[in-house]
Amino acid sequence: MTDTTSPPPMIELRGVSKAFGPKEVLRGVDLVIPKGESMVIIGGSGTGKSVMLKSVLGLISPDAGQILVDGKDVEKVERDAFLARFGMLFQGGALFDSLPVWQNVSFRLLRGALKRPRAEARDIAIEKLRRVGLTPDVADQFPAELSGGMQKRVGLARAIAAEPEIIFFDEPTTGLDPIMSGVINDLIREIVVEMGATAMTITHDMTSVRAIADDVAMLHGGKIRWTGPVSDMDHSGDPYLTQFISGSADGPIEAVR
Repeated sequence: MTDTTSPPPMIELRGVSKAFGPKEVLRGVDLVIPKGESMVIIGGSGTGKSVMLKSVLGLISPDAGQILVDGKDVEKVERDAFLARFGMLFQGGALFDSLPVWQNVSFRLLRGALKRPRAEARDIAIEKLRRVGLTPDVADQFPAELSGGMQKRVGLARAIAAEPEIIFFDEPTTGLDPIMSGVINDLIREIVVEMGATAMTITHDMTSVRAIADDVAMLHGGKIRWTGPVSDMDHSGDPYLTQFISGSADGPIEAVR
């Protein structure tokens, strides 16, 4: 008899709620991200995208609901081994100004459970810098010596340095011009596909959504209003998603004045 049991999703949120005092940020979020898929979460500022991401990482504990990664409750896993599965590209780059680029890229490889010999960590850093289009001479420069686009590439190299299974991208093109945004979007897409990684991106940049996503989820008012393939996004029929995509002032999403 054939076993038709399918593997668990890489990430699953079941009825996740989170409030800070009287402010309800997440209100029963349900979301499934299959292994190897690129999910992009869209929504306006302050809608809870970052809180959801931090909850998956276990940095914030939900008030209700459950979050599973590869079938295991994030509240019950061994933290070091759990976090070793993730890579992250932070919104502002979050590079360490006092460290040369190669030490930024190999930061996790120089300490903790993933520690490698210093020379090996440097070699890996240079390899990852090459992968994002930066030459080896950049390795010994400091972040302040680099342009914004180069800093973003360094952040991407750091996110993939430890060969993670899951990569989070937090507003990956913020502060970049349209051309460099396109370069970063293309790199993210190429790398995620190459690595076979599961990706979760939070953004309000629709160009990034179309370049990066396999699937899209629209978060508004603490709930997922719509989710589906990126190819279905433009004819979803959902008023929240339609208004967000078009940037219209008219619709169920009220502009904060």
